[in-house]
Formats: sequence, C-alpha cells, structure tokens
Amino acid sequence: MTTHNNNNTCAINDRDVYIVDCVRTPIGRGYNNGALHSVQPIDILAHTLSELLKRNEKVDRSLIEDVICGVVSPLKEQGANIPRFAALKAGFPNNVPGVQLNRMCGSGQQAVHFGAQAIKSGDMDIVIGCGVEMMSIVPMGSDWQLDNPDFTHGFKFKVLHQGVSAEMIAEKYNLTRQELDKFSGRSHELASIAQKNGYFDSQIIPVKTPTEKLVAKDEGIRVPVDYKKMASLKTPFKENGRISAANASQISDGCSAVLLVSGRKVKELGLTPRARIVSCAVVGSDPEYMLLGPIPATIKVSEKSGIPIQNIDLFEINEAFASVVLAWQKELNIDMSKINPNGGAIAHGHPLGATGCILMTKMVNELERSNKRYGLQTMCIGFGQATATIIENCSFKPIAKL
Repeated sequence: MTTHNNNNTCAINDRDVYIVDCVRTPIGRGYNNGALHSVQPIDILAHTLSELLKRNEKVDRSLIEDVICGVVSPLKEQGANIPRFAALKAGFPNNVPGVQLNRMCGSGQQAVHFGAQAIKSGDMDIVIGCGVEMMSIVPMGSDWQLDNPDFTHGFKFKVLHQGVSAEMIAEKYNLTRQELDKFSGRSHELASIAQKNGYFDSQIIPVKTPTEKLVAKDEGIRVPVDYKKMASLKTPFKENGRISAANASQISDGCSAVLLVSGRKVKELGLTPRARIVSCAVVGSDPEYMLLGPIPATIKVSEKSGIPIQNIDLFEINEAFASVVLAWQKELNIDMSKINPNGGAIAHGHPLGATGCILMTKMVNELERSNKRYGLQTMCIGFGQATATIIENCSFKPIAKL
C-alpha cells in the first residue's frame, strides 16, 4: 500500500493513479420528452470531454494517451467508436486515440479501471475514462439477441430478465415491497436535498440543446415522495411481486468523464489530484441471481486493498433495483448512513454506459465535501458480473480528537 504523509493526505507516488478531475452532465429522462433527447450522443460526449480539459488547462490535449468510453448499446448513433469521433469533434489533436467497451452496466466504471491499469503498468500517463448513454435515442436492448432461440439455446442456466432476477433477490433476502419502496423514497429525498443544497453544482457541466435551452439539473428526482402511488404501481416481472418502476432505476440520458494521471505526471505538470485509485476489481457471479455480484466484488476489492469494509467511509452502489442494494447491505452488514448519501439511480437515473463514471464523480465530490477518506463504488451487471473500486480522498484532513 502507498505510504502517507503526516496529515494523511495522499502521498504522490510515481506509478500510483490519481483522479485529477471528474465531471458529469445533468441526467435527463431517457424518453422523447426528456430534457436531453435532442442532443446527439457524439455531441454530449464531445462537450463533456472538452469541458473536462477546459477545467484542467495544465493538461494539454495532446498529452491524452487514450479516451476509453463505456457504451452499453454501441450501435447506430452510439457506434463507430464514438470516443474517437467525439474526441476529434471536441478539438483533440489527431494523435489522441479512442476506444469503446461494453461491460453492460459496469461499462463506465470499467473504462476507469482500464485507464488506471494502463497507467499502473507504465504504458501510459494520462487517460480519460468516460461513459455515454442516450437511451432516448438508442434504446436499451438494441443490440440484444435474447429473443432469438438460436442465441439463448444451450446455456446451463436460465436466461432471465434482470427484473426477474431482482424479484428472486427480494424473495431470497425476505425484502418486502414496503422496504423496497421506502429505500426508493430515501433515494429521491436525499438526491433532492443534495440538489437543493448545491452539492452537484460543481460536478455538473450544463448542456445546451439545439434549441438553446440550458439543462443544468438532474431531471428524474421526484419529491415529495408519494408512497401511496408507488404502492399502486404494477409489478411487471411477477404477479403480486415486489419490483415495480418505483423501486428500479430510471431510463436516462447522460455522460461523464474522469481524468486519470500517473503520480509521475502529476508532479511533472504541477497538478493537484483529487483522489487516488487504491484498488480495482471485477468478478463473475451467478447468472440467474445475476445482480448479487456486488457482494463478492466488494469483498474482493476490500481484500486487495487491505482496507476492511468497516473502514470504508462512503459507498456508492448502483441502484439498478432497490433489492440489489438492500441484499448487499444486509449480506455485508454495511451502515446505511454510508450508502448513497446523495441518492442514486432510482432518483437521478441510470444512463447505462455513463453511470460508472457518474457514480465515481459523485463519490469524489462527496468525499471532499464531507471530509471522508475512503470511498467504495460497486455496480451489478447483467448475467452475473460486478465491478468495484476503492478510492482515497487526497484532500482528507483528520479531525483531532479532544
């Protein structure tokens, strides 16, 4: 593990990986009437990349050695290696390459992992990990073949919809619909408090639509919470079930980017890092109980880092479904007050490929705001995978005990 100086802020070690900055767009509802629907994926990604570098003038665009982008539906408007095209559109020089990847819901977080691994290995010094998903333009499932019996034949497990898996998890962990709806309401309420208090303002880069409308706030947050209405919604995955639209993540549009730099380059360019990448992990898990992957992923990343789970100060777990978060919390006995303190995807939405970087951006900012040291991010992934990352707040200052 990296040594630290006397006041417990990050020591800058040459081959360690640092988050120098991170930004995200507001998250729009992923429908034709959503705030960001009129913005093309390539344009919102180009805007995000450009704004990230405008905020970091010491990093010349020619120094970027790769733009790694998570895209879960990488076709049509989101295909053709969109990060390469977006980087060029953003004015990056020709020498800057780009590549897109699809690890389903973990794609944005995996982009950060791949960038961090390239830096840690010594192959690169500066990488942008990013993600984009405009679900109102390229619908979820556009690249699937799950309705094709030739594709699904021959597996030794049932090929299930994620919502069915979420129902199975709720049943396995004895989670009632009331518990799930209560957690969902908590997400909206915390996100609303964060939005009203301006916690998101410094991390969000406003987006101007083709009609000159400026979008600057997450669109999906709904308060006051109407628990009676939530309880009345249908449970589409099981008759009289527990999973409804109210306790699942929203279909959304959005983009985010994270600037990763080696310690060597941080010192050379005189940069001020915001966080250090401590440890990364990815796991495979049961493809039927496909959304339980965050449990082994959290354990694995904790063991790799040498930091016990109980010593983590803040958790960002993707709220794909409320049952995923509550099962993980129950299994690992995690203090609820540490989990998604500014709400999650149930409230602000889940623009698939972008969410991993969005959660990372939220976590960096909240660690700084609350003066907490370690944050852990984890995400469930369809058909049994999960990603996890631990980061350290470089501006953490211990409070002296009286």
